[in-house]
Amino acid sequence: MKEINWGIIGCGDVAEVKSGPAFQNVANSNLLMVMRRNEAKAKDFAERHNVPLWTSNADDILSNPKIHAVYIATPPSSHLMYTLQALMAGKYVYLEKPMALNPNEANQICKALVNSTGKLTMAHYRRKLPAFLKVKELLENNSIGEVLHVDLQVLQSKKELFISDKKDNWRIQPEISGGGYFYDLASHHIDLMLHFFGPIDKLHSLTKPTNNKVNEMVNGIISFTNGVQFRGLWQFNAAEINQKDECTIFGTNGCIKFSFFGTKVYLISKLDERVFEFNNPKHVQEPMIKATVDYFLGNKKNPCSAGEGLLVIDILERLSRR
Repeated sequence: MKEINWGIIGCGDVAEVKSGPAFQNVANSNLLMVMRRNEAKAKDFAERHNVPLWTSNADDILSNPKIHAVYIATPPSSHLMYTLQALMAGKYVYLEKPMALNPNEANQICKALVNSTGKLTMAHYRRKLPAFLKVKELLENNSIGEVLHVDLQVLQSKKELFISDKKDNWRIQPEISGGGYFYDLASHHIDLMLHFFGPIDKLHSLTKPTNNKVNEMVNGIISFTNGVQFRGLWQFNAAEINQKDECTIFGTNGCIKFSFFGTKVYLISKLDERVFEFNNPKHVQEPMIKATVDYFLGNKKNPCSAGEGLLVIDILERLSRR
């Protein structure tokens, strides 16, 4: 193949701006068809984004021989089903996070991938955003010396959580999301920690579940095999005045600070004190989609493998246990 023709299964809010248009902007990439169970909404998405075909049936995408790869952007409860079907149909897969409802489902995906001719990339797109590329560069250049520990605090109020006032909010339904806002947001945080520091050794956590069995508070401690210690606090019922999104990496010669929704990276060391500021692309998944297309075409390595997605969901589940 010299280019990748895409189909999207689940052209909802995430695909609207973060990812969907990027499939048409990236070189050697074309978006041919989108699917949503509501056919009128699928048609509306296609017409607004100049996509030739739309459907309310995922089989139309999976059976189309002109489509090489599928972006699965549905809630996690259907990730396993659609991914297995896509792999059986010989399609490549770009899969939204978290990988599945639980590690068992994620492991099924990994096994199916091994027994197929397909390829799969996880949509942990923050790996390719400029701020986090800078953090990784600073770490690799020993800008703060030996890394000792990491402190992460994500405190959000219920008022600020997206669509939290809707009765059909799937993110707080564990049978659909896997584990509430923690699974939805912390998957990015944990993936970046693994990307920066490698595999983990030990893990401990404390949680505070709500009546619908999702955690509104998770306090986790992780020891990485390289000796780095991590402490993370996720709270989804914070007072508005206490809201915070901050990660600090401490080293023997200083620290690096950043936020997961921000565009600035702060370097404070014995020799230097600098602020790096970046502009994210309009469609924030575009750099990751470009890397995925390059991988699918055989030109680059996988930017985020199924195995890495499995590690993330495994850690999320272990941190979520009471």
